[in-house]
Amino acid sequence: MDSIQKLLEIMADLRNKETGCSWDLEQDFSSVAPYTVEEAYEVADAIARNDLDGLRDELGDLLFQVVFHAQMAEEEGAFNFEDVAAAICDKMVRRHPHVFGTKEQRAAGPAKGAWEQIKAAERAEQNLADDGSALDGVANALPALKRAEKLGNRASRVGFDWPDTQGVRAKISEELAELSAAECSANDQQIADELGDVLFSVVNLARHLSVDPEQALAQAN
Repeated sequence: MDSIQKLLEIMADLRNKETGCSWDLEQDFSSVAPYTVEEAYEVADAIARNDLDGLRDELGDLLFQVVFHAQMAEEEGAFNFEDVAAAICDKMVRRHPHVFGTKEQRAAGPAKGAWEQIKAAERAEQNLADDGSALDGVANALPALKRAEKLGNRASRVGFDWPDTQGVRAKISEELAELSAAECSANDQQIADELGDVLFSVVNLARHLSVDPEQALAQAN
């Protein structure tokens, strides 16, 4: 039996209302989501440790999470695993015209900015305005540093950015002054808000310096 098909059948059996696993049957998208995030981090950890055997196992765990969500969606009549696979196939072909496109597109090679143009067209098809929703497309569930970085990148693409690091450094100084003022007020929420602004500005500095803030912080820990 094909391994993917076997995995799909195992998942269906686990969710069988008559003979399945009570724990698996109790789960929904929200309850499974934290496990999905955890498995993705364990994949990244195996890569960081250069543990290929561990990576194989962790990728399997992550694949199981995909199958779990697809099974629950199928039960609701929304989509199934085949739809998930078909959608990513279509997306990758669409986003790589220099590989899968016409003879002329393949000969031209990858065009600068083509990836973002294609993604913008996809957002337009989903009724997401290219400017008005540029920031809305960033997932809320991303780790805070990564989400701040992506928000900065999105803002930059629509022309809202500092021209160089000098402007970002000035913004950091401004936010630090506001944090100091908040400390004097002894308002815990205001202090937290201003500290968040400082962190967001530091992430923007990292972006301008082409430094991954998550990796930089991990190395400093």
